[in-house]
Amino acid sequence: MQNSRPLSMDRRSLLRASAQLAAAVPFFQMSSQLLSAEIGKSKKILFFTRSQTFEHSVIQQKNGSTSYAAQQLKEFSGPLGFEFVETKDGRVFDENLDQYHAIAMYTTGDLTAEKSVDNSPPMSAKGKQNLLDAIAAGKGFLGIHSATDTFHSNGPAFENQSDRDPFINMIGGEFIRHGQQQESLMRSVDNKFVGMEPAGVGFKMFEEWYALKNFAKDMHVLLVQETEGMVDLDYQRPPYPATWARQEGKGRVFYTSMGHREDVWTKPVFQSIVVGGLHWITNQVDADITPNLGSATPQSHVLPKSP
Repeated sequence: MQNSRPLSMDRRSLLRASAQLAAAVPFFQMSSQLLSAEIGKSKKILFFTRSQTFEHSVIQQKNGSTSYAAQQLKEFSGPLGFEFVETKDGRVFDENLDQYHAIAMYTTGDLTAEKSVDNSPPMSAKGKQNLLDAIAAGKGFLGIHSATDTFHSNGPAFENQSDRDPFINMIGGEFIRHGQQQESLMRSVDNKFVGMEPAGVGFKMFEEWYALKNFAKDMHVLLVQETEGMVDLDYQRPPYPATWARQEGKGRVFYTSMGHREDVWTKPVFQSIVVGGLHWITNQVDADITPNLGSATPQSHVLPKSP
C-alpha cells in the first residue's frame, strides 16, 4: 500500500515536510500504529554482531560490555516487549534457534571465515544453512546497516549478479561501497507500514549511506535513497531502495540501511522504523507488502560506473 502522496512530489515540498518532521515529538507520542499494537509476551530476539571484516563502533563490545546498539535497542524497544540476546559467537547457529522469535543481524563479511577483526568464533556452513532454513520456516529477520555487507555474491562489485549468495537472496539487497558521510533525503513510499508514520513523506538525515545492488524483485520498498545532490561516485545513479520488507518462505524479512552513526540510533524516526519492523517480523501486526520495486525505484538496477 503506497503513500497517498504522488511519488513525483517536487523536492521543495519534500524538504519542507522533512524539516517539519525534524521538530517532531518522540515517536512513542506520535506513532499511532505502534501505540495501538498489542503488546503480548516478551519477544526474544537473537542479535548477532560478528564482524569478519570491518567492525562498526556501535557494535563493539569493549571489555565484554554490551554494545551501544544493543543498549539502544533495549532502551527503545524493551518497553514494547522485545528482549535482545547479543552475541558475536557464530556457533549460536548450531544450537537451538527455536528459543528466538526472530534474528537481528549487524554483521560484515563471510561469517563462516575463521579469522575476524573481532576475534569471534565463526559460523559453520551448517549454521548458515540453519539460519536460512529457520527464516524460510517462519522465523523473522531484521537486517541493520551492514547486514547487506555480509556473504557477498561472486562477480564484479559494480555489476548486478543473477547468481547471488543465498543470504543476499534472503535479505533482498547487497552492499557495493559507500562514500563520505553526508546529509541525504529519504523519500517515504509507504508510511502506512507499521512504524513508518513518523517518516511522513520523507526526511533528511546525516549518515553513512550504502550504495546497494542485487535487489529482490519481490521486495516492498519503504524508503528510497534520493541521490540528487549527493557527492562521491557511489551515489551518481538513480534513486534506489534503502529500507524494505519482503517475504522469505514463511518468514518475514525487514532491512534498513541506516544505523552507522551513534546519533542515528537516538533519532525518533529511526527508532520508530526499527520497532515497526520488529513488530512486523514477529507477526504482531500485518502489512501490505505488495512488491513495488518497479514503481518506487524503476531505475534501481542502474549502478554507478566502476572506479
